[in-house]
Amino acid sequence: MENPLTQLSERTFGTAFPRKSAVHASRDWKAFAKAKLDSLTKPPGSLGRLEDIAAKIVSIREQESPDCANRAVYVFAADHGVTEEGVSAYPKAVTQQMVRNFLANGAAINAFARCVRAEVIVVDVGVDADFDSHPSLVSKKIRRGTRNMAIGPAMTKSEMNAAIAVGRMLAQQARIQNRDLIAVGEMGIGNTTAAAAITAALSGKPGAEVTGSGTGVSAQALIHKQQIVEKALNVNGLNKKSTPLDVLQKVGGLEIAAMTGMVLEAQERRVPVVIDGFISTAAAALAYAIEPKVKDILFAGHLSEEPGHRVLLGYVGLDPILNLAMRLGEGTGAVLAMMVIEAALRMFNEMATFSSAGVSGAV
Repeated sequence: MENPLTQLSERTFGTAFPRKSAVHASRDWKAFAKAKLDSLTKPPGSLGRLEDIAAKIVSIREQESPDCANRAVYVFAADHGVTEEGVSAYPKAVTQQMVRNFLANGAAINAFARCVRAEVIVVDVGVDADFDSHPSLVSKKIRRGTRNMAIGPAMTKSEMNAAIAVGRMLAQQARIQNRDLIAVGEMGIGNTTAAAAITAALSGKPGAEVTGSGTGVSAQALIHKQQIVEKALNVNGLNKKSTPLDVLQKVGGLEIAAMTGMVLEAQERRVPVVIDGFISTAAAALAYAIEPKVKDILFAGHLSEEPGHRVLLGYVGLDPILNLAMRLGEGTGAVLAMMVIEAALRMFNEMATFSSAGVSGAV
């Protein structure tokens, strides 16, 4: 039986923006962007990666003067059964407590989002708590957290597909709402353990090599966490040959599945996505393993302190915009990177050309 969320998604949004509009490195728009950049009052390429960022947005949006004023950050929240193994420095209850903090505008992501004028949208896909209705809350709870992946699969296939459908639906809504730029972040105690297991499975690297301290566990607890990652991979029979959906179902999280769905659908709908740190990049890497074209609409907001993050960025082939030694999550690094993306677009849209400014070009 088809998942009801999928049915809702296709019935409500499926024909508004047909999938034939999917972006894949449009050469005409790249050529346009290159010519425009080289006509501006600066030596060609002198603004470095800012020029690459502007050209990429032009290619995604297929617009001569793309804007990024209408932006939002989606914070996907869910609990993880693997917290039963003592892999985090914080209790599971912190997940629901931080969701309430997001809704009260008291978290780092709220402060940073105000700086860049981005709407914060909190998405409950699996928190082990109930919340009152709130304008900034999207309630799409699949179940109250995943199962313990150190014992068996974290999710059933139907639960995974339902979470993916939530992300797809929200990406479709973002397109209908004319979002110029979206960011993805997350909240879920235990989710760095899930991200580490995903990284090890996708890359083939040992779990110990890609597992970091997450919320700040002690050196002894880190060794235990690394052992749990290896145990989860072995119990679930995962390795580099496993399919991305098999990896997601068995060691992923509901919020990771939802972010995977959002990235996949954003590629179909030509919506630029800024990913955050380790966990959201794990979702992006899964989406990339399913559909490599998603790379064309992705921006890596920053480089996390988590050792597996660099591995995942290399896997997808993305360079981080910022490197501020951050490891918080929530979408904080992605939202900060929106400032740089806005600067790149302002340069592209507002700088004078050599001709319009009466400035001599290179001889």
